[in-house]
Amino acid sequence: MKLIVQMPALNEEATIGDVIRGIPEKIEGVREIEVVVVDDGSTDRTGEIARELGAHVVRHETPRGVGTAFRVGINRSMELGADLIVTIDSDGQFDPADIPKLLQPILTGQADFVTASRFIDPALIPEMPAAKIWGNRFMAGWMSSLIKSRFYDVSCGFRAYSREAFLRLVLTGEFTYTHETFLTLAFSHIRMLEVPIRVQGVRSYGKSRVASNLLSYGHRTASIILKTYRDYQPLQFFSYIAAFLMVIALALFGFLLSVKLRTGGFFPHRWAGVSGIAFTGFAFAVFLVGIVAEMLDRLRSAQEEAVFRIRRLEIETRELKRHVDNALPHADK
Repeated sequence: MKLIVQMPALNEEATIGDVIRGIPEKIEGVREIEVVVVDDGSTDRTGEIARELGAHVVRHETPRGVGTAFRVGINRSMELGADLIVTIDSDGQFDPADIPKLLQPILTGQADFVTASRFIDPALIPEMPAAKIWGNRFMAGWMSSLIKSRFYDVSCGFRAYSREAFLRLVLTGEFTYTHETFLTLAFSHIRMLEVPIRVQGVRSYGKSRVASNLLSYGHRTASIILKTYRDYQPLQFFSYIAAFLMVIALALFGFLLSVKLRTGGFFPHRWAGVSGIAFTGFAFAVFLVGIVAEMLDRLRSAQEEAVFRIRRLEIETRELKRHVDNALPHADK
């Protein structure tokens, strides 16, 4: 199998060389290893260093976001004929020597998507601010409730994908990709696994462009999660909103009923009845939107399956052409 190690990078000249040099030259079950670096608008020597070390470098003139860099890297990896993709940050927080640990469950057929977990093993929890640990645990709990399966770390960017997994990724987020990929693969029924990995909790150089502001990170990440959940589970998503609106309506009707029982009339709280009727109407309208969205979800599923098959066919066609091109010189002889 051919492995592509994919790295997004923005101004990481202090660390990217060590990360690339640390990637194992040989891994059992892997015939070829290449590196793809998506230089997302660096103003230092990040891209130059990566190129000098033999990496394929895709350059953005201005920063377009980690999510965009991830999608661009996936597309480039597919063009290079990847069978396996490992994503690793270029800031040195992850040890590239652990790449075989992530690949092992895929190579042995246990999973198609493997993520490094910083929190599943209490002995390996890294040193990091308490707010970040709490935030990671909250996100993990929330995501686990959405996909109905327990995971302890859904935000880590050190991951391995089989061809079956990365060909099914149809992503839209620009800010980040970790949670969107998690939900997408879970709802696509891809086999997923966590592997405990020791990581460095705090960067040695610079600061994270994704999680440097926790409030902004939480808001933007929550938006991505909700949008993805809406797209893959529309009826449940809109049903929760409708139920919330209906609870408000029932509370207003209950208040109006209590006024009637205490005073014998509705004055001066008729507004509660009018508001209750309005919220009831809103609830039914939102529920109907959910029904329509559920019908459209079938179209989305069919389109994503078509994208998966087209991507697979493109890769297989390129591989066939490469085999034919390699065989022709020998045939001439």
